[in-house]
Amino acid sequence: MFFALGLVISQFINEFIKKSVQQARPETCALLEMCDSHGWPSSHSQYMFFFAVYFTLWTCKGIGGIWNVRTKWAALFLPWSLAVLTMYSRVYLGYHTVAQVLAGASLGILLGGLWFWVVNSMLFCYFPLIEESSFGRFFYVKDTSHISDVLKFEYDNARAARNTMAARKAMASKSS
Repeated sequence: MFFALGLVISQFINEFIKKSVQQARPETCALLEMCDSHGWPSSHSQYMFFFAVYFTLWTCKGIGGIWNVRTKWAALFLPWSLAVLTMYSRVYLGYHTVAQVLAGASLGILLGGLWFWVVNSMLFCYFPLIEESSFGRFFYVKDTSHISDVLKFEYDNARAARNTMAARKAMASKSS
């Protein structure tokens, strides 16, 4: 939930900067007649690098145990690859200059790291309150920040629930 909120805040910051700086896109973009906003910083690059940084920090902090180091590196390769490819594509397609995508990437890295710090050092104390609120109950929000290995926890609980259900069915069939 806070990951998505950070992406939205990052987008608002991007729009504010674009409207303040008003740097034009490259001439190739004008020739395509597809550019209706300013170019600096690239919002696509900013979004993807915010995502890559936050996902990396979140994965390294919140997913342990059943993933070994090699598996984590493989999982983290995808968002960083997509971020770099997005940056390249924006220049290749003529929508941005190199400086515009580098600015977007830099801002995304900065905001992603900053937002992760804010969430995990200042906002995490509110997670239980959100979980217990009427909003949290209505949308089935759960706080897993206190669980060191979320994937293993979910796996173990799903197996235990399945085994309990199978035992109940077996007992029900014996009694009938």
